[in-house]
Amino acid sequence: MRAELSEGVIGSVGQNGGMCRNIRPLNNFEPPATHGEVHDAALQYVRKVAGTSKPSKANEAAFQRAVSEVAHATQHLLDELVSTAPPKNREVEAAKARARSANRFATVAP
Repeated sequence: MRAELSEGVIGSVGQNGGMCRNIRPLNNFEPPATHGEVHDAALQYVRKVAGTSKPSKANEAAFQRAVSEVAHATQHLLDELVSTAPPKNREVEAAKARARSANRFATVAP
């Protein structure tokens, strides 16, 4: 089953160059990503993989454990990544994202 997953799901994500739109890049920002941002990214990832935004009672413990473990691994990754680029400014990046969104969702006047 792992081979199917790595060839199907992961391969298709890599081929399309896409990523879940709700998961934001967290590396190389000043100030660094907060615990809340790391947790939110982990939650979005687990929701995407599980295919649900709210687990059933039977799956709630496994879901929460997965979020915790993904957040932990993500924090370790962020702590160890090295970049030669200057840190990105959160306000500048947020303004760029708003401009992209406005452009994407702009309506054309008749």
